[in-house]
Amino acid sequence: MGEVAGDNDVIIVHAGRLIDPATERVLADQYLTIENGLIAAVSSNRPSSGTIVDLSEKTVLPGLMDAHVHLTSRHDQHGYRRLRSTPASSAINGVVNAHTTLMAGFTTVRNLGAQGYADIALRDAINAGLVPGPRMLASGPSIGITGGHCDMNLLPAQYKAKAGGVADGPWAVRAKVRENIKYGASVIKFCGTGGVLSKGTTIGAQQFTFEEMSAIVDEAHALGLKVAVHAHGSDGIKTAIKAGVDSVEHASLIDDEGLRLAKKNNTTLSMDIYVSDFILAEGEAAGILPESLAKERIVGRQQRERFQAAHRAGIEIAFGSDAGVYRHGLNARQFAYMVEWGMTPMEAMKAATSVTADLFGLSEVTGRVSPGLAADLIAVDGDPLSDIRLLEGVTFVMKDGVIYKDE
Repeated sequence: MGEVAGDNDVIIVHAGRLIDPATERVLADQYLTIENGLIAAVSSNRPSSGTIVDLSEKTVLPGLMDAHVHLTSRHDQHGYRRLRSTPASSAINGVVNAHTTLMAGFTTVRNLGAQGYADIALRDAINAGLVPGPRMLASGPSIGITGGHCDMNLLPAQYKAKAGGVADGPWAVRAKVRENIKYGASVIKFCGTGGVLSKGTTIGAQQFTFEEMSAIVDEAHALGLKVAVHAHGSDGIKTAIKAGVDSVEHASLIDDEGLRLAKKNNTTLSMDIYVSDFILAEGEAAGILPESLAKERIVGRQQRERFQAAHRAGIEIAFGSDAGVYRHGLNARQFAYMVEWGMTPMEAMKAATSVTADLFGLSEVTGRVSPGLAADLIAVDGDPLSDIRLLEGVTFVMKDGVIYKDE
């Protein structure tokens, strides 16, 4: 699954060029001492002992982070094809997709929504060393209203199909938060508006009242977990921010008032501005319903324009790709879109490292190149500050001091 090449478990990574987006430092010819899975030191002087990992011709930076993935989902199983999916098949998908994601340089991810707690099982298997994959925060089933974006709306009434996270009313949603935490959730996700890929929902329509959203957030925060809300429409976004969510996923139609609220409340936005290209180009072949394609034609361009507005307003923006809607391992394609729509390459890399680490509550664990933090490192050929697309071709991956990829 991975190997530690070491002399008394000491590894010396020789970086020809080192980028730490958190500090925006770019240093040449650096030596990173790795001990017991942690960065012990960063220096321009070569240590006297340890096994050298020669990346002197490469650019090294922290392992990438993705705030919104669906590791247990397949990019070619949309629309009615989703009816083939079971918790067991989802778990198997997750094992394959976790490995693919790690090999792409994403060493930490947040999985937002999975049936049957398959993502919890996957996270625990990765932590136990049974399968290779990124460090995971996992939500379990997304919480949603009856008939909403997080419900199962593909079958007629006689089948009485309902998704595992469906709940209506303040006390019922509190119970769902407690249930998810009971079975191992490390983050809570709920659906605050309709969605693109759900049958019968309207993108802009708010789902859950303020009272229900407040109950979800209050319960999760009281039990020590952060809350992510799926929200496209402006009313649902603003209501969720007022209710105290930690991040808004998609945020496609956030208006200026919503931006002001996000700034005031220190709410992070996670805007998946690449995925529209996949949906419109390949979605029909992947089973995406005609009504969903129509919704994406409305929302895709607007989301990118609102991303630009959010960046200009100084809103904290994490890197969230929605991988699983499109093929896993292609997460880094989003970087070029973030740069095209207003970020500098350094800002885009910061979004996928320290900003997302802060959102996850893992800033003391990973996301930076600093002594005492996890040895989560990647390397690429060339300079991603000049060509951000180089991050689509990661050649070296280390997580917790273990080398998983070295080309």
